Amino acid sequence: MTDTDSLSEALSAISVSTGLIEEELKPHLDTMLAALLEKKKDAAVEIARSGILPTLAQALRSQSCLSCQVALVVAEMAREAAVREPCIEAGLVKVLVPHLSSNNQEMLLNTGRAIGRICFDSSYQQDQLVQSGVIPRLVSIIREYPENEPLVNVCLLALCNLADMDSSREALTELDVAGILTFQLKRAPDAERRHIILEILGSLGASDTLKLQFAESGVPAALSEMIQGLQGGSDPHDLCSIKIASNLIVSLLLGDESMQKCFGEGSGLVYQDVLSWLQSHNTQLQLSGALAIANFARNATNKVRMLEDGVTERIKTLLRSDMPPVQFKLLGTLRMMVDGQEEAALVLGRDAVLLARVMEWCEAKDHAGVRGEASRLLAAFIRHSRNPEVVHAVANADGVRHLISMATSEHVIMQNEALVALAIASAIDIESVKEPFREAELLPMLKKMLEDPVGAVEVKFSALGLICSLANSSVMKVELNSVNMKESLSLLTDHSSSKLASQASSILATLSDTS
Repeated sequence: MTDTDSLSEALSAISVSTGLIEEELKPHLDTMLAALLEKKKDAAVEIARSGILPTLAQALRSQSCLSCQVALVVAEMAREAAVREPCIEAGLVKVLVPHLSSNNQEMLLNTGRAIGRICFDSSYQQDQLVQSGVIPRLVSIIREYPENEPLVNVCLLALCNLADMDSSREALTELDVAGILTFQLKRAPDAERRHIILEILGSLGASDTLKLQFAESGVPAALSEMIQGLQGGSDPHDLCSIKIASNLIVSLLLGDESMQKCFGEGSGLVYQDVLSWLQSHNTQLQLSGALAIANFARNATNKVRMLEDGVTERIKTLLRSDMPPVQFKLLGTLRMMVDGQEEAALVLGRDAVLLARVMEWCEAKDHAGVRGEASRLLAAFIRHSRNPEVVHAVANADGVRHLISMATSEHVIMQNEALVALAIASAIDIESVKEPFREAELLPMLKKMLEDPVGAVEVKFSALGLICSLANSSVMKVELNSVNMKESLSLLTDHSSSKLASQASSILATLSDTS
C-alpha cells in the first residue's frame, strides 16, 4: 500500500468512527505524522479537508495520553498556511492553550509550536491568546526550563510575535521579563537567538514603564557587554547584532529616568562604553555613539560632567568622519554641549581647526541637514560665549556669511538663532563683521524681512534686535539711513504686536537722533 493510500485509509477510519479508543487512534496518528514529517505533498491540506480536526480537538480536550502526539500532528500541519484557518475554526487553539500549563517539556514544546504556527499571521488570534493569559505562562516556561534550547526558542518566538501589542506590554510590566531576557541574551548560542531577543527588547522598549524597568534591571549594560564581545569581527550576523543592540541602547536613553540611570553621574558603565564607541572603527557604533551622547547631553548637570570628561575633544577627533549621519549628529551634539556653557562655547568657538571643518560643512551641497547644523553651531558659539575673540575667530574663518544665509532659512528657529548671533556679534565687535555685512547685503535683507506681510512676528522681533545693535554704531547708522530703514520701521509702529511696535518706535528714534 502506498503512502497516499495509507494516509487516506487512516483519515477515513477516523472520520467514520464516532468514538475511537486511544489504542485504535494511535496507529492512525502515527500514519498522519509520518506523512507530515516526510513532507508528503498536500498531506496537511488532505488532513484538514477530511473533517477529522474536531476529533483531534476532542483528543486534546480530554487530556488523554495521546495529547502530546496530537499536538505534534497539529504543529506539523500548521507549517502550511492553508490549514491555519481550518485549525482555528475547529477550536484547536482553545484546546491547546491549557496544555501550556503541562509539566511535560515535550508537551510544552509541541503545544508551543502548534499555537505559534497557527496564530503566526492572525492579529485577532494573537490578541485572543494574550487575553487568555499566555504571556505569564510563556515567561514562566522560560524561567522554569532555561536550559531547554528548543523550548526556550519556541517561547521567545511567541513573545516576539506578541510583543508589539499594547496588551502584551501591559502584561509584561507585571513580570520580571528583563531579567529573563538578559540571562538568555548572555547565553544565546547563535545570532538568530540574539536577534529574536533583541527584537523583543526593541518592541517592549517602546513602553516608558518598561524602559525604566530595563535600565534598572541592567538591560543596557547587558547589550553593551554583548557589543564589546562582538566588536572587531567581520561576520555579517555579528555586525547586524551590533547595529540592533546599539540602536536599542539609544532608544532606551530617550526616557529621562532610564538615561540618568545609564549615565550614573558620569561613572555608569553604559555611558563609559558609549564614549568608547566614538573611537570605534565601526561606523554604526560611531553613529549610535553620537546619538547616545546627544541623549546624555539633554541634562544640564550631565553636560558639565561630560565637558570635564573631555567629550568635546573625543567628538572633535570624529570630525574627520565622512558619514553625513554621523556628522549631522555630532554637530547637533556639540551645539547641545555649548548650550548654556560659556566656557565650552569660548574654547570651541576659538578653535581654528574646528571652525575650518565647520565651514566645510556649511558648504555641504548634498546634505541640507549637515549644512543647517553647521550654521547653527556657529551661531551657538557666539550666542553662548558672547566673547569678542569668538566673534573675531568666526569672522576670520568666513563664518559671518553663513550666519546671514541662515537668517533667511525656512525654519523660524534657525532664523532667530542666526539673527540673535549676528546682533551679539555686531554689538561686541562691529569692525570684524561690517565688511561681511556689506558683501552679503545684510541691510536690504533685513528691510525685506520687516516688510514681509507673512513673516513671523518672532523673526521680525529678532531682526529688530539686530537693527538696534547696528543703529548704535555710527558707521552702520549711516548705512541704515542710506537704505531708508526708517520707512520700514515706521510701517511697524502700528503693528498688532505692541512689543514689536514699541521696539520699532524706539529704533526709529535712535536713527532720527542726529546728535
